[in-house]
Amino acid sequence: MIDFSNLEKYRENNRIEAKKALGGLPRSVWETYSAFANTHGGIILLGVEEWADKSLHTVDLPDPDRLIKEFWDIANNPNKTSVNVLSSKDVFVQEVDGNHIVVINVPRAERSYKPVYVDGNPLCTYRRNGEGDYRCTKEEYQAMVRDASVKTQDMLILNEMDMTVFNKESIRSYRQRMRLSRPGHVWEALEDEDFLLKLGAVGIGSDGKKHPTSAGLLMFGNEYDIVREFNAYFLDYQEQYDADTRWTDRIISSSGDWSGNVYDFYFRVYNKLIQDIKVPFKMDGGTRVDDTPVHQALREALANCLVNADYYGRQGLVIVKKRNSITMSNPGSFRIEIDAAKSGGVSDPRNGTMLKMFNLIDIGERAGSGIPNIFRVWSDQNWTTPKITEQLEPERTILSLAFEKASDKKQAIKANNSAIYSRQKQSVIEYLTREIQADCKTIADLLEISSPRARAVLTKMVKEEIIITEGGNRNRTYKLKS
Repeated sequence: MIDFSNLEKYRENNRIEAKKALGGLPRSVWETYSAFANTHGGIILLGVEEWADKSLHTVDLPDPDRLIKEFWDIANNPNKTSVNVLSSKDVFVQEVDGNHIVVINVPRAERSYKPVYVDGNPLCTYRRNGEGDYRCTKEEYQAMVRDASVKTQDMLILNEMDMTVFNKESIRSYRQRMRLSRPGHVWEALEDEDFLLKLGAVGIGSDGKKHPTSAGLLMFGNEYDIVREFNAYFLDYQEQYDADTRWTDRIISSSGDWSGNVYDFYFRVYNKLIQDIKVPFKMDGGTRVDDTPVHQALREALANCLVNADYYGRQGLVIVKKRNSITMSNPGSFRIEIDAAKSGGVSDPRNGTMLKMFNLIDIGERAGSGIPNIFRVWSDQNWTTPKITEQLEPERTILSLAFEKASDKKQAIKANNSAIYSRQKQSVIEYLTREIQADCKTIADLLEISSPRARAVLTKMVKEEIIITEGGNRNRTYKLKS
């Protein structure tokens, strides 16, 4: 929530919208309601205006209670809003600087309620980007509709495809791994078609025959068949070790020299990711153990990236490995709050059948503990905290994993700041040697930094007894002490 005692410090952004509302409830409030609900949530402030410097200030709102009644009447009207995601505590009157304003706290809508649209028209679906609301594209609207389904995306039976889309070597490899992970499993003796039916890779179509499911096609299909259903399907792994070249190694699903499916991509990429991981020497019953928590966390991260991708989305799935970091980026937004995912216990995969397939060969975690485990492992290693970010237009989820010691990074930042200050200090000394004295604005222009930053540099030089001040606040000038 906002600290209302310091309202002027806030600015309109992707979570805050201010409206004067002196003429009654603004019509545009419903666009913002839709936008906040479909994005990250946010706060609408009625009785607040934005000044020229972008700061927020209250106005004398004549009848806030009437505004609230009008808001609730419209919010509960299905002809105006597709769904009311608010509870009674989300709308209230707040006193600020002697004026009364209306606060509307719009939560991020559950995926089953999206898209949240207005005026009874699905085309009036909005999202929030920066300080404004924008009308969703057809692609964004369709992505929300897909995610709202009770069934996960990969349960769709592809009636127009037959069993020839499967790569036999991928299925043979998977079954071998499952025998090692689940020895004596009841599916072990089944023929391939029946095995795939039990696995969820095959379903009975409307014609009574067996057809691949979306999950089966993605996991075990051939790339040239996969793109018939998922037109933007593209898996890309890059190693960027050399600054002079775009990549030093690359694996792409469309190369034609391998199947190009998700299952084979996982193992090709995982083996690349772990090549530089330092494994401590450990014995278990006379056998060396080469699996560490870092290996497990990387498996979890890679599996999460693959099973949560929206394969109908644009730009494909991209994994970039550099000397000190790995970035995993997949199409599609996060289906739950990022903070909830970090806390654990909540699992809502976009492709649940694919997750089950990975689980059967001991990859992935259904209980919602995968992401917390990644953060815990990075913390145990004293590495920089992982970052999960969401991007709009097009929707993407990005996981950034750095292999830098957190303390090393802080020291590097501190050293860099020290070097910058040293250069700035020398420039000030040289200028005051020539010009004798200068005010803060002159120094700010000299150093090409803001006035507050220049003042901080000068204050530090005063404490170091390099320079002295003359005059009051408005007329203060600085001179060399000697």
